[in-house]
Formats: sequence, C-alpha cells, structure tokens
Amino acid sequence: MAGSSTGEALVRFEAEQRAPGRRLSLVKRSAGKIFRGMKSSIAIIAFLLLWELTPRLGVVNVTFLPPLSTVVSAWWQLLLSGDLADHLLASLLRSAGGFFLAVAVSIPLGLAIGWWKGVAEFLNPLLEMFRNTPALAILPVFILLLGLGETSKIAIVFYACAFPLLLNTISGVRNVDPLLIKSARSMGLSPVNLFRKVILPASVPTIFVGIRQAGASSILVLVAAEMVGAKSGLGYLVQYTQFSFQIPQMYAGILTISVIGLIVNYLLVHLERKLTSWKQTYSE
Repeated sequence: MAGSSTGEALVRFEAEQRAPGRRLSLVKRSAGKIFRGMKSSIAIIAFLLLWELTPRLGVVNVTFLPPLSTVVSAWWQLLLSGDLADHLLASLLRSAGGFFLAVAVSIPLGLAIGWWKGVAEFLNPLLEMFRNTPALAILPVFILLLGLGETSKIAIVFYACAFPLLLNTISGVRNVDPLLIKSARSMGLSPVNLFRKVILPASVPTIFVGIRQAGASSILVLVAAEMVGAKSGLGYLVQYTQFSFQIPQMYAGILTISVIGLIVNYLLVHLERKLTSWKQTYSE
C-alpha cells in the first residue's frame, strides 16, 4: 500500500511539473493558429475595404460598382424575399447532379483505362477528340438534343466534370510506383487484390486532384449555361439583374457564386485529407 501511495504521489508530481509546459504549448499553438488565420485573411480584408472605399471616394462610378455595404444589403433583401434561395437551390441541384454523375462514370472508366491497355487503346482516340472540345462550345448541341430543361444543364455539367476526373484517374493509376507493384506481386497478391490494395489507394491523391478540378468546373460551366438558356439559377439571376440594371443584386449573385465555390473547395479538401491521411506531406 505504501509503495502504491508513493507511486501515485510521484505520478501526480510529474503531472504537476508537466502541466505548465502543456498549457504554454497549448497557448503557443492557439496563438499560431490565430496568426495564420489573420495572415491568410489580410488580402481578403484589404480587397473588401478597397471595394467599400473606392466607390465612396469617387474613384470609380458608384452606378457600375456600388460599395460593398450596398451589395450586402441587396444580398440580404434577396435572401429575405426568397429569390436567392430559389436560384441557389436550382443551381446546386443541377451542379450536384452533373458532378456526382461524372464521378460515378469517370472514375471507374479512368481506372479501367489506366490499368488495362486494351481498354486504353480502344477508347483513347475518342477521348482525345472530345477532351479538346470545350464544354461551352458543345452547349448548343446539348440544348438542341435535350431541350432547355434540367437535362441539358445536368448534361453540360457532366461533360465539363468528366474529363478532369477521367484524366487524373488515368494518370493516378499509371503513375503508381512500379516498386510497389513488383513488391505486391512478389508477395503473391492476385491481380484483383493488387488492384484493390495497391493501385486504388496509391491513385487516390491524384484522383482527388481531378475531383477538385471537377468541383470548380461544375460551378463555372453551370453558371455560364444558365446565362444562355434558363429561367432560374444563379447564372440566370446575374444575367437578369444585369439586363434590368439592378447592379447591387448582380454583384450579390456573383458574390454568392464565389462563396459557393469556396465552400465546395473547402469540403473537397477536407474530404481529401480524411481519405489520404496516410500520405506524408512536405511539411512533415
């Protein structure tokens, strides 16, 4: 009992000795995070201040570039009226539909093309032809074939997302370290297990590069498509408010698109870090 009490006392003594050091380390880490957050926000804050001040000081015409506070007020009015939510929902449904459809089709196809030479030789000429055709150039074809409804919007998003996903997936499979493949084969892995346990995990970081590119494309191309032929969506909102000379509402729509793009990119980066936590980064 005496030995146990002495041990417990020693443990408590060591914990008390370490506590100030831990608190200091926690404070340093928190201060470091706050400093990095402020450092990365300086450029954005400076840009927003410049936007607010230049129209008010008469540097630019306030009619064509209203102050940021006016744009924020217009954005709030759009939100209260429900118009912004309606347009945002329409754009997100189209964008997500085309994006997830492209993920479901392009990643398996890219894995097959990257791993099996026969599939690559058969499909590469067709893919090379379409990958050099811009999505917006082919938009009139989608409208002619599928009409002005939702199908043509989802189809153009699918087309724009498919090639970044496809090309990065093929690249990811083909650039797997040959030593890894040789080692796996020497250990007696079957072709199916080699693909499942070596090729697929090693390709994930490159595949995610394609997913992030496709996420950005799904927003950009959709907005352009909505400007051409749509009666709802953020692209339509920007186009309509421009023609109606509702300039603050136009900038409110553009700001919303930018924020949506940032949120999508952040979510994809977070998902990538979760799925590739085994990957060693440069800072490590």
